[in-house]
Amino acid sequence: MSVCLWMAGIRRRVLVHSPRCFLSGVALFSKPLLLPWGARQLPGWSRLFPDTACQGNFIHVIAKNCQRGQKHQKKPSHLGPPESSWQERLADVVTPLWRLSYEEQLKVKFEAQKKILQRLESYLQMLQRVKVTAAATSKELCCLLHPIIPSPVINDYRNKSTFSVNRGPDGNPKTVGYYLGTWRDGNVVCVQSSHLKNIPEKHNQVAQCYEVFLRQSPLEPCLLFHEGGHWRELTVRTNHQGHTMAIITFHPQELSQEELCVQKETIKEFFLRGPGAVCDLTSLYFQESTMTRCSHQQSPYQLLFGEPYIFEGLLGLKIRISPDAFFQVNTAGAERLYQTVGELSGVNANTILLDICCGTGAIGLSLAQHASQVLGIELVEQAVEDARWTAAFNGITNCEFHAGRAEKILPWLLKSKEGGQPIVAVVNPPRAGLHHRVVQAIRNCRAIRTLVFVSCKLHGETTRNIIELCCPPNSTKKLLGEPFVLRQAVPVDLFPHTAHCELALLCTR
Repeated sequence: MSVCLWMAGIRRRVLVHSPRCFLSGVALFSKPLLLPWGARQLPGWSRLFPDTACQGNFIHVIAKNCQRGQKHQKKPSHLGPPESSWQERLADVVTPLWRLSYEEQLKVKFEAQKKILQRLESYLQMLQRVKVTAAATSKELCCLLHPIIPSPVINDYRNKSTFSVNRGPDGNPKTVGYYLGTWRDGNVVCVQSSHLKNIPEKHNQVAQCYEVFLRQSPLEPCLLFHEGGHWRELTVRTNHQGHTMAIITFHPQELSQEELCVQKETIKEFFLRGPGAVCDLTSLYFQESTMTRCSHQQSPYQLLFGEPYIFEGLLGLKIRISPDAFFQVNTAGAERLYQTVGELSGVNANTILLDICCGTGAIGLSLAQHASQVLGIELVEQAVEDARWTAAFNGITNCEFHAGRAEKILPWLLKSKEGGQPIVAVVNPPRAGLHHRVVQAIRNCRAIRTLVFVSCKLHGETTRNIIELCCPPNSTKKLLGEPFVLRQAVPVDLFPHTAHCELALLCTR
């Protein structure tokens, strides 16, 4: 049976037999957090680092130098290049180091981390009113930089991929892939990701089946919210056993509940008994969202079929993962990272481990056997439920996880531990960095003598976080406690072929 006939048949059956269903959640808008001081760009940055390598992306600058002398074909024009050119252009954007050997990639990333630390040292010196010389800016590091730890898996390592829907190179608006171009320039093109080295074949298979479904659906994709349309992005999560969770985001616009049920039943049938059954999904979720991103609390993830969770093995633990819970995209690399964090932290039976922005609790849970107690804080409620389940399933009894904003929970949590055991803090914030109240709470808590700060993109707000943790006391910003001192830095590569690298920083006082 052809896909067109199959889809038509499903729509007829659904319209006749689909039961009426209702929503249980409401989409809410949230305001971005605003810093109470200064501009978002660190003052004096361009003055300290006038060269372009420091102003821009170190990775791209170094990578270009490494590739210099290699023969490349002439770059295709934006208008109508052949398919292979579109794939290469996408690879150059999403995985800019893919042309280099992995050894060369590690050298590029190590040099980039070194430049980041040099930049950080220069800024800290300026705050301490130490004269910054040209030699200091180019050579000195603020701490011991260890060799980069490579990823155990180089290709197809991602356990989570998010695919967009938009116009492809042929102009078809129902193309599933990754973006090329910018909205500002009006040249966005959605290109299939089948040639990207970091995305597993299973993820691409689900994306291609979703594209087949979209092209047979009578509903239009939602390219811009104000222009209407419904079908939006697809997220695919997998584990090492091959279990696959798919999450489809859908803009309801003005559809009735009965019409929504028709669409949910249609996509369900496609992946259960239609052409999409080849994907062998473990679970399929559907989320109605009127915003770019919605949490489960704002708009619940609706399970259309299958298991509500997927599970992953990590350092001897069985970890439960919900649809929107944070879990590192490279499982084997995450094990290396968490082992590194444990070694840097020096946590022992006489210390409390404080895991801020803990996600599914993987760092704290993996180190729980060495600590007196583990305290975890995470914004996503589902992730906290996952962490509690994982602790119970693995027989870990010394962990306590709190759901909510860290800036609200951390101050009273630290106050409740005053006068008790020493606290080792581990922070793995999102790219937006930590809220200033979290920085204040850490800085002003005398019990915290050791801090491990993990970041995959140490610039902007995360750089500001490090500087405020290490700068001299500042009453204006309520940074009254003794400053931390950067001691060691360990780069851990979790993202082969890309410009990103995790950096674990050990700070003590």
